[in-house]
Amino acid sequence: MTNPAIDRGNNTTNSVQPEAITWQHILCFSTDHKVIGVQYIITTFIFFLIGGLMAMFVRAELITPELNLVDRPFYNALFTLHGTVMIFLWIIPFNAGLSNYLVPLMVGARDMAFPLLNAISFWMIPPAGILLISSFLLPNGPAQAGWWSYPPVSLQVFSGQLVWIISLILLGISSIMGAINFVTTIVWLRAPGMTFFRMPVFVWSVLSAQLLQLINLPSLTGALILLMFDLAFGTSIFKPSEGGDPIIYQHLFWFYSHPAVYIMALPAFGIFAEVLPAFARNPLFGYRSLAIASLGIALVSIFVWAHHMFASATPEWMRMLFVVTSMLVAVPTGVKTFGWVATIWRGKLHLDTPMLFAMGGAAMFIFGGITGVMLASNAFDLHVNNTYFVVGHFHYIVFNTITLAIFAAIYFWFPKITGRMYAEGWGKLHFWMTFIGANLTFFPMHPLGLQGMVRRVASYPPEYQGWNVIASLGAFLLGVSTLPFIANMVGSVLDGPRATDNPWEATGLEWTTSSPPPRENFVEIPQVMFPPYNYGNPVAYGEVPATQSGEDVSNDE
Repeated sequence: MTNPAIDRGNNTTNSVQPEAITWQHILCFSTDHKVIGVQYIITTFIFFLIGGLMAMFVRAELITPELNLVDRPFYNALFTLHGTVMIFLWIIPFNAGLSNYLVPLMVGARDMAFPLLNAISFWMIPPAGILLISSFLLPNGPAQAGWWSYPPVSLQVFSGQLVWIISLILLGISSIMGAINFVTTIVWLRAPGMTFFRMPVFVWSVLSAQLLQLINLPSLTGALILLMFDLAFGTSIFKPSEGGDPIIYQHLFWFYSHPAVYIMALPAFGIFAEVLPAFARNPLFGYRSLAIASLGIALVSIFVWAHHMFASATPEWMRMLFVVTSMLVAVPTGVKTFGWVATIWRGKLHLDTPMLFAMGGAAMFIFGGITGVMLASNAFDLHVNNTYFVVGHFHYIVFNTITLAIFAAIYFWFPKITGRMYAEGWGKLHFWMTFIGANLTFFPMHPLGLQGMVRRVASYPPEYQGWNVIASLGAFLLGVSTLPFIANMVGSVLDGPRATDNPWEATGLEWTTSSPPPRENFVEIPQVMFPPYNYGNPVAYGEVPATQSGEDVSNDE
């Protein structure tokens, strides 16, 4: 089905010959943004499996109050590397890979602005990840100070902590180079007619997230370099016993690592904005508001970092300031949530697998957002500080929202990337196992935290066992849920039905080219004439010619 909102001259989608990405492409150095995107996706999913296996060991230990599976140092190493892998080797680089694949297609570009830099950004990730995982082989084991690695605790295990620092510095440099590439591509390589308010919300989300990377990530990289100096070269920048100040590290760390939550979440919000209209057959409600809200989330999130330091001898005036800024984030996120709900309201819902994951992720974000507002309150935060309530809230965002959005994206763009259709039945099985398992795993952490169970412990009082058994069983269900997903993806790539160029009848430039797209995406750079999400618009579906519709093609509303 053609879309007259996109002027392709004399070319049609059938004039573009598909070029499948093969294993030879994936295993080789390539500057094609689509190959690099697939390389990111496959590599990060492998790290996701590794991080998930670590989580299952943690939950296996916590199924009983006694320490009976691993010793305490190994348990500390498990939850440290689990958090590190899931954040820095799964969600953030996966979003970079998905954005790598989609952004040039969505803005009508041939490739990223700096293809060679793009390839280098990816190829820094596998060695950094392998280095981090290999720290299990060190005599003293991996880092054991948590994914935040506060000093002076992080200055106690030399070799493992040093490897952790080096790995994260490499990953940080990779992300900074990628951010430069994304911002340049979005600002300068948009197709003719692709004004900012004709960009899909996913592109707005990527732009907002990558601006945060450029502004905030250098503080974490600098903090890690200083921590490495304390650990390896005998300086005392963060050593309290020698006059150093570990609170400075916390400020530097959280100046990036709270916005990092939005760096992870913003692309997920963009995924919801692409999937929900496509399967509700409604235009995206409040398109401009949702686009601007992406920048609003990014802007406000720069000023919330001390929200994590209410219990760190933070002055009262600073607490009150960051209570206000932390709650203020709820305004632009509320705008987004309202837009998603209004989009599906009275829509003709098609409950395919991408829609199920998008609706499930959006629903759980509402719960995670409510507990986030609770934690923004100084009085409540001090009550549940360092308890499992914080862990439950965090995982409702990073797994129940963001990872479900990632799965929605994989299923939604799988036909475009591979030229094949997945098995719908296996996809729905994967969704229900994931949705049930995620809630069973992370909801019990909220009552546990309210009752006073502290996090990061391998043993606990017996009165907490009931909720922990439920959480552990849910975690095992989550682990098993990946099996139908892997079988579906592998089987569909090898022998799935051939996909059409636009199986979902979706809007957007990526759906106007072949499945999979050719090397340079388009035979001719398209001319964009309308804003996106023209579902229900007869012009967008070719039912009436644009010249007869009465539409003003210059109107971006």
